Amino acid sequence: MSEDLYQEIILDHYKNPRGKELSVASRGQSHQVNPTCGDEVTVDVGLNTDGTLQVAYTGQGCSISQASASVMSELINGKTPDQAAPIQTAFMELMRSKGQIEPDEDLLEDAVAFIGVSKFPARIKCALISWMALADSQIKAQLTTEMR
Repeated sequence: MSEDLYQEIILDHYKNPRGKELSVASRGQSHQVNPTCGDEVTVDVGLNTDGTLQVAYTGQGCSISQASASVMSELINGKTPDQAAPIQTAFMELMRSKGQIEPDEDLLEDAVAFIGVSKFPARIKCALISWMALADSQIKAQLTTEMR
C-alpha cells in the first residue's frame, strides 16, 4: 500500500471512529494518559455470551491516537481472546519495527497503515496508547474473573 492510502485510512478512522463510546458490559477498564502530548484513552473490555470480546473506548487526542483506538476496536471486537492475542502482538511488533518489517495485512487489516508512524519514535506512543489500555483492561478482567 502507498503512504497516501495509509494516511487516508488513519484519517478515516479519526473522522469516523469505530467502537467509540459503545456500551460494553465491562469486566476490565484501563485509563491511559500520555503526559507528553495529552492523549487520553479509556478502554473497556467485556465478554459476549459466546466468549468473544467486546471492546469500547473513549478518549481525546491526536489523529494517530484516536485512529489507532478505532482500528483496535474494529480488529478486536468479536474475536475470542485467543484470536485477539496474535493481532495485539503483531501490532506491538509493527510499532517497534521502525518501519523495517512487512506487516501481515491479513492479520492487521487497517492497522498496517501505522507502519509509517513506527518510523517516528515520538509518535509511537500515540499509536500504542489504546493498545496498552486494552492489554491492561484484559489483565484487570482476568483478575476480576479469578476473584469470583
